[in-house]
Amino acid sequence: MLLLLLLLLLAPLVLSPPGAGGAQTPNATSEGCQIIHPPWEGGIRYRGLTRDQVKAISFLPVDYEIEYVCRGEREVVGPKVRKCLANGSWTDMDTPSRCVTRTPHSERRAVYIGALFPMSGGWPGGQACQPAVEMALEDVNSRRDILPDYELKLIHHDSKCDPGQATKYLYELLYNDPIKIILMPGCSSVSTLVAEAARMWNLIVLSYGSSSPALSNRQRFPTFFRTHPSATLHNPTRVKLFEKWGWKKIATIQQTTEVFTSTLDDLEERVKEAGIEITFRQSFFSDPAVPVKNLKRQDARIIVGLFYETEARKVFCEVYKERLFGKKYVWFLIGWYADNWFKTYDPSINCTVDEMTEAVEGHITTEIVMLNPANTLSISNMTSQEFVEKLTKRLKRHPEETGGFQEAPLAYDAIWALALALNKTSGGGGRSGVRLEDFNYNNQTITDQIYRAMNSSSFEGVSGHVVFDASGSRMAWTLIEQLQGGSYKKIGYYDSTKDDLSWSRTDKWIGGSPPADQTLVIKTFRFLSQKLFISVSVLSSLGIVLAVVCLSFNIYNSHVRYIQNSQPSLNNLTAVGCSLALAAVFPLGLDGYHIGRGQFPFVCQARLWLLGLGFSLGYGSMFTKIWWVHTVFTKKEEKKEWRKTLEPWKLYATVGLLVGIDIVFFSIWQIVDPLHRTIETFAKEEPKEDIDVSILPQLEHCSSVKMNTWLGVFYGFKGLLLLLGIFLAYETKSVSTEKINDHRAVGMAIYNVAVLCLITAPVTMILSSQQDAAFAFASLAVVFSSYITLVVLFLPKMRRLITRGEWQSEAQDTMKTGSSTNNHEEEKSRLLEKENRELEKIIAEKEERVSELRHQLQSRQQLRSRRPPPTPPDPSGSLPRVPPELPDRLSCDGSRVHLLYK
Repeated sequence: MLLLLLLLLLAPLVLSPPGAGGAQTPNATSEGCQIIHPPWEGGIRYRGLTRDQVKAISFLPVDYEIEYVCRGEREVVGPKVRKCLANGSWTDMDTPSRCVTRTPHSERRAVYIGALFPMSGGWPGGQACQPAVEMALEDVNSRRDILPDYELKLIHHDSKCDPGQATKYLYELLYNDPIKIILMPGCSSVSTLVAEAARMWNLIVLSYGSSSPALSNRQRFPTFFRTHPSATLHNPTRVKLFEKWGWKKIATIQQTTEVFTSTLDDLEERVKEAGIEITFRQSFFSDPAVPVKNLKRQDARIIVGLFYETEARKVFCEVYKERLFGKKYVWFLIGWYADNWFKTYDPSINCTVDEMTEAVEGHITTEIVMLNPANTLSISNMTSQEFVEKLTKRLKRHPEETGGFQEAPLAYDAIWALALALNKTSGGGGRSGVRLEDFNYNNQTITDQIYRAMNSSSFEGVSGHVVFDASGSRMAWTLIEQLQGGSYKKIGYYDSTKDDLSWSRTDKWIGGSPPADQTLVIKTFRFLSQKLFISVSVLSSLGIVLAVVCLSFNIYNSHVRYIQNSQPSLNNLTAVGCSLALAAVFPLGLDGYHIGRGQFPFVCQARLWLLGLGFSLGYGSMFTKIWWVHTVFTKKEEKKEWRKTLEPWKLYATVGLLVGIDIVFFSIWQIVDPLHRTIETFAKEEPKEDIDVSILPQLEHCSSVKMNTWLGVFYGFKGLLLLLGIFLAYETKSVSTEKINDHRAVGMAIYNVAVLCLITAPVTMILSSQQDAAFAFASLAVVFSSYITLVVLFLPKMRRLITRGEWQSEAQDTMKTGSSTNNHEEEKSRLLEKENRELEKIIAEKEERVSELRHQLQSRQQLRSRRPPPTPPDPSGSLPRVPPELPDRLSCDGSRVHLLYK
């Protein structure tokens, strides 16, 4: 009987797996999970229910948890807690829960862990993490379902967060017995050293406080794991927030350390994938003054700051000085600073606490969730709040004064991750495994099995769900907080593995809403003054009416001799040209205020063609007149017949040539490089109101790719015509001809047109950015030149015909008088001019002869003075007499020429 009783006590008893120990098999149902009735060997604790209530129900609701208990000296091996799932089944039903007799610790084999805790230095996280690890070891070693044959023991040193100090202790851990099955460093700098060397000893490295993104490099650190998430885990949360608030442009400022540089590199890749741009990236080593000024100068609005706490105070002191805070700005900082970091006295800054508080108000922090926010049981049968309470009792100082208190849950879960991996490797879960005591630094096989077990870890810890990604980094939730009124408030959580953002809608903004990622730029076009446009358009319309009246007058009186002698066809072309030039004023004043974007190229072409053809017809016809007058009246006398006959076709051909050149030039321009709408952008202007916008003035232009080249050719050709016209008008100002009786008026018109054009063309190019001034100069020059031309050419003709009544044609006038008095006077004038030139020639020859004779006389007198006194001269004289025909002077009197002799 005693032997039978002993066997019963030692036998493993199955409590609740399907079909075991007489327990009922739970069935899936929409009502919840079927209740599990325990066998008599063990028991199930139903939370919140009495024994009678359990007997009265058949199903338990979803998320309900039950707990297995064992009697006497037995303990549960396997899942101790099961939870009702939404599909109607209980968790971990494929793993049985057993009651086994407790094994004395003295019979368990020791497995050693080599740890490096930074108790001081840059991050004294070991102050809280070491007690958390020791507490986890106690909890793991007390469990008989995890490593029942082994006991985890800790060998640790103070690395002081210093790689040099860590190298010394790493050597001691590796070369001193006992053999360590795993290494647990803390700081990122120490972990980098340990993880890079550990592969040479086939050791797994598990860190609880390393966040450097560089440690995610599997090729460099092939055996590295960490329960502390990588610093890059902040970046998906930041990107999610950028997208939530519609920000497309951000700026960054970082301290020049490896961890922040690699974090920022990762952020840059992530925002690029999300279509977000990092517009400015600033860095500093110790003094952030210049980078902060650069951010202000570049109008950065959404700024991500990556730096340690001491540098954060320096940065925000400069932020206050540059006024880089308030409703227009949002700062993103790291969340692991102390809650009152901005109030801490720092002799390296010269800002008060009030100034610092004002500068940091409203900033956003992202922090890895290191403590499970849901108060549910973890694998250690302890909630997160229970863990905090137990850890606080073990600490020697207040939690806020203890380094690494926030990371303590990660250190606690690191031991559990290790224990579960070793348990799986050793077969503690019921499977055949390896002997952990056989491990040595040359045993690659055990290391590989531990690696695979660690890589597949998945459990609920006090820090949340523990799982590692492909690079060995912990996947975790991110806590989002905002500083509101000087204290941090939770505003959301983000699970990057599920892309799940839990938002509490408690965010507050100084301006009432999230600011824009840049100054809102409002594009406004500078349109032409409508009053100016209407005024000039009225003048232009009146000018067109005047041109039509002049044209009608000229055509109606084309039979009149006086009109015929002014070459009326050319005057008609002048009136048409003025009309076209005046019509160009209307497209010159059209802009985006009147027309759409698609109509702009047609308006540009209308401006060019109307102005160009109007100039060629108007000025070209006047230039042709003055050119003919100059050509005819400067010819030699033997070609005087040209003056008697004027062939009109030559005049028309000249005008046609000028117009044809313009047509060919404009056609080539339009085909090769057509005019189109271009936008000129000016400097931003700040509005008078205190709003976060800037006004960006823009001006529409008609332009082409080679605009300067085309204008150079056009202005060069027209400029030469204008200068040549001025010269010809000046040369012919005293010429009188009956064939073109208004050439003096034409010369006066050419003067005015040339002066206005030569002044207006460069001025409008200089003032092209001032739409009102440019239009006023160009349009008024066209209007005035057209008015002057029409008035000078046509008004005298109208006045003469009206006042003198010369309404007769040339044929009628010839029949009455028999000849033209004007033609007779013109011929008489020509004869007088010819005789005058002949007489001047004769006088010049005689004067030359007299000069020669006088010279001979002086020579003879000199010879005589050397000889004896001469005999009295012959009265008749030896000098020749001046011919009686030598005139002393000539004068013109009417039609006769008087020659006066001495």
